[in-house]
Amino acid sequence: MEAQVHCKAPDCKAYTRRRFPILGWLPGYKKSWILQDMLAGITVGLTAIPQGIAYGIVAGLNPEYGLYAAFVSSFVYIIFGSCKNITIGPTAIMALMVRPLVDNYGPDIAVLICFLKGCIITLLGLFHLGFLLDFISLPVITGFTSGAAITIASAQFKPILGIRGSSSSFLDSIVSVFVNIGDIGIFDTLLGLGTVAALVLLKNLPGNRNGKFPLNVLWMVTLARNALVVVFGTVLAYVFYLNDMEPLILTGSMGQGLPPFSLPPFFTVFHDNYYSFHHLISGMGITLFTMPIISTIEHIAISKAFAMGKSLDATQEMLALGLCNIFGSFVRSMPVTGSFTRTAVNYASGVQTPLGGFFTGGLILLALGFLTSTFHFIPRATLAGVIICAMYYMLDFDTYKLLWRAKKSDFMIMSLTLLACVFLGLEFGIVIGILLSIIFLLFFSARPSIEIRVEQIEGHKIIHVIPKEAVAFPAAENLRSNVMQLVEFHQCSLLVDGRSLNRIDATVAKNLKLLAKDLSLANQQIEFINCNEEVTAILKTVAPELADKFKKSDDLC
Repeated sequence: MEAQVHCKAPDCKAYTRRRFPILGWLPGYKKSWILQDMLAGITVGLTAIPQGIAYGIVAGLNPEYGLYAAFVSSFVYIIFGSCKNITIGPTAIMALMVRPLVDNYGPDIAVLICFLKGCIITLLGLFHLGFLLDFISLPVITGFTSGAAITIASAQFKPILGIRGSSSSFLDSIVSVFVNIGDIGIFDTLLGLGTVAALVLLKNLPGNRNGKFPLNVLWMVTLARNALVVVFGTVLAYVFYLNDMEPLILTGSMGQGLPPFSLPPFFTVFHDNYYSFHHLISGMGITLFTMPIISTIEHIAISKAFAMGKSLDATQEMLALGLCNIFGSFVRSMPVTGSFTRTAVNYASGVQTPLGGFFTGGLILLALGFLTSTFHFIPRATLAGVIICAMYYMLDFDTYKLLWRAKKSDFMIMSLTLLACVFLGLEFGIVIGILLSIIFLLFFSARPSIEIRVEQIEGHKIIHVIPKEAVAFPAAENLRSNVMQLVEFHQCSLLVDGRSLNRIDATVAKNLKLLAKDLSLANQQIEFINCNEEVTAILKTVAPELADKFKKSDDLC
């Protein structure tokens, strides 16, 4: 007899709307929103095009890979995204993580890990395992992000100074600059530093979206600043070209315009070497697991920041992110996640719905279809300036100050994570950061806050123990040992006050039972007051002989 699954229509409808958010906002779409979504989408596109080209280069890929990643995610997120402000695409961190793989196995591995990462994130979302990310603390995330920003920015020192070649690490970047200091290009350096200066000035223009026309123009210039400096650099390089001059290092030619549609590559040939699927998976190593985690952390953090007080469906955002990577891999996309910069531009532009992504993706497709020859003239120094400026704004100085003032141990975890990311690599850095957080968590679990004082009650000396919040098994033996030493020294009984004690476990209860026996042998006793029902039930279950030791506060007065 076949089992039948019955689904109530309202439940199915609600679930479908939750998994396809477009069904919720599209029927109520207002005509007045189309202009706002169009303006926001085009503005984001003007930022996404230069960033996509730059991040494609950071990843060791041809520039078009960054644009493939940018346009596919824009379209997919319209259907599955639940936050109107979010834009998904290539980011500096994803580019930096995939770079070593591309250097060793070629561009196909970037597409394959994009597909696999999407599958992993989608499965995590389907099984509602997003809560596991809660075990990665703010200091670790801050240290990782800052370490990545420093590493990425340092890799641009050579391009911004007109020195050919690439760097594999922070130290290599610094050493390479000094080793090749005689190869510095004056024109590249002037253009690169000028790009950084221009971006800083344009970012701080006194524009206002809702102000008068001049302020509105300044606001538009501020949002489109990345595109403006790239256009300027491109025009300058083209003018040099027309005059038979090549003083600048250029991006070079891109591949074909529109992306090919094909299955993700499950094997590849690179430098005349054949790599099977097994070889590629082995080559990915720990990156195959750290990249989905970091990608999800980055995306969920941005989603929460721009949810603007509304409840966030983290599961749906994980599904949307996973599907953006899966669908992107069919058009040669590099790994993608939420972009803080482009999301901020989208929000500032007054986007009303995820439909803004349609215009962003459309603009990028137009650029791929008709401007590929133009991309050849983009100076590397200009892109380096764009990346360095973006990385500087990733350094969260306010959070550094907050961690220092709030808790020095958190600041130490952040600092060690940052240093590990910079000098050992991102994957090792975040693993070290997580391990440090767990060690500190276990330490404070083993040494919880417990107030112990010697008092006089009704003429009798007692040791008054007041645990705070919770006492777990790592602290059980230490608590028993410390209390017993005090009892032997003062020769008095013990009073455990549970007014602030929320919970204990069986190990703690077992040690309290042993402590009661030790006290009995020393002709002393133990009593409990103000214990909640859960604590009382556990103690009475593990040590029923202590059932008569529970008193009310009034009994001691």
